[in-house]
Amino acid sequence: MAERRGLADPVYAPAEDSGLLAEAAAARARGTVLEVGTGSGWVAERVADVDGVERVVGSDVNPHACRRARDRGVEAVCANLLDPFRGAAFDAVLFNPPYLPTDPDAEWDDWQEAALSGGASGRDLIEPFLDDAGRVLAPSGVALLLVSSLAGFGEVIEYALDGGFRAETVREESFPYETLSVLALTMDN
Repeated sequence: MAERRGLADPVYAPAEDSGLLAEAAAARARGTVLEVGTGSGWVAERVADVDGVERVVGSDVNPHACRRARDRGVEAVCANLLDPFRGAAFDAVLFNPPYLPTDPDAEWDDWQEAALSGGASGRDLIEPFLDDAGRVLAPSGVALLLVSSLAGFGEVIEYALDGGFRAETVREESFPYETLSVLALTMDN
């Protein structure tokens, strides 16, 4: 996939979706913040400058991304989603997941493909994230999740609601090929 896109860089470069997530985080993130799938650390770096944000941690499964984020001054951890983090540790959790629907038989042969491919439904990483996000959120915390219409916006909302979240669309932008939305998810206590 990286070759088809003309990208040899193993780290996802910030794009429209990154900007939308950064805008939502500037308005909603406070306290201790985790950006899952931080990539280059571009969003985390911007969030660190937001009034009321005390600490930002980035995580990514890609070791090249963790290095790139650290080069930006972001505290970065190589991790799969939320696995290594303790419960109730974050006031805000941000995630711009890989969401492009891909053929299950397609070979995942590079880091760019892993950063973009969301499996057959586009939700292969969104659903496990939602399954565990409530665990790492502080009681009044918020998860900011970027969702593409390509991954099934309605299905993501339904999954989040079934998982005990309240969902509110806080940012949205439409393009000829998709609509990008940022959901603010809070636990329905």
